[in-house]
Parts: sequence; structure tokens; C-alpha cells
Amino acid sequence: QLQLVESGGGLVQPGGSLRLSCAASGFTLQSYEIGWFRQAPGKQREGISCISTSDGIYYKDSVKGRFAISRDNSKNTVYLQMNSLKSEDTAVYYCAVLKSMCGSPILIGDYWGQGTQVTVSS
Repeated sequence: QLQLVESGGGLVQPGGSLRLSCAASGFTLQSYEIGWFRQAPGKQREGISCISTSDGIYYKDSVKGRFAISRDNSKNTVYLQMNSLKSEDTAVYYCAVLKSMCGSPILIGDYWGQGTQVTVSS
């Protein structure tokens, strides 16, 4: 059974850090373009970062310099390290196998995890 499971979300103060994990089962993450998305209350889901099969990396401007995506092939897991968190980073974060290419103007997810809540608040 193909599955993506996100974890690592939680409540953090502004300026804090979290590391999200996206663990895959039933398929090999390295063979796919993988994206991180987020959806804040009342807003559309947006793609914020992705990693390609050749380890190419993309970040949305709003997270560039603060977030870092990486992949551990031995654990079949993609990570999103989030630093200098702001209140506007509050959202449900999802990982997804991409239908679009990483680096495309708009990231389109094809197969999704269930999401993990990130709340940035003092």
C-alpha cells in the first residue's frame, strides 16, 4: 500500500524551529519529485518547496533562507527543516508526490499525505 506520512508538527514560538518528516512506504521516494505544501486557514494550499529526483531544490520566496528540504534515501524520508518561524507560517503542512516538475512555476501534487499542523504563536 502506497503511503506518505507527515510528522513533526506542533506549537512553536516565533523565531523557533521545527523539522517535518515525510516518510514513504510502498514506493521509493528517490524515484519521484517530492513537494512540501501548506494550507493556512481560509487560504488555498500552496507549494513551498520541492526536491527533484536529481536533488534539484526549489523554495518559494516566502520561505527561502529559512526552510531547507532534504532527503534521506536510507530512511525513504524527505524532511523540511523550518527555522526562524513566523506567525504567518501557521498552517497544515503536507508532503506530496508531484505531478508537476520540481521548479515549475506552480507545484501540483498528485499523491498526498494526511498533513501535520504547525502553529507559530507566543
